[in-house]
Amino acid sequence: MLQLRPSCECCDVDLPPDSTLARICSFECTFCATCTARMAGICPNCGGELLRRPIRPAGKLARNPASAERIFKPQGCGAAGRVAEA
Repeated sequence: MLQLRPSCECCDVDLPPDSTLARICSFECTFCATCTARMAGICPNCGGELLRRPIRPAGKLARNPASAERIFKPQGCGAAGRVAEA
């Protein structure tokens, strides 16, 4: 089951479970749509493709809540982000 992390690893913007702006890779690294566009859709952690995160139905969130663990990398979006911004 996906963790549904609550924020973008790059800019720390909130990404609630019902957000259509959340993007994830196959390792569940989580980014917002804005940062994903700057990174050309490539995860700076693993090099995998970032895709829209599915939305868990509200009725299922009670028994299977989203993660509360925020992952924020103070160094920014990693090498992929720096290359995409250049």
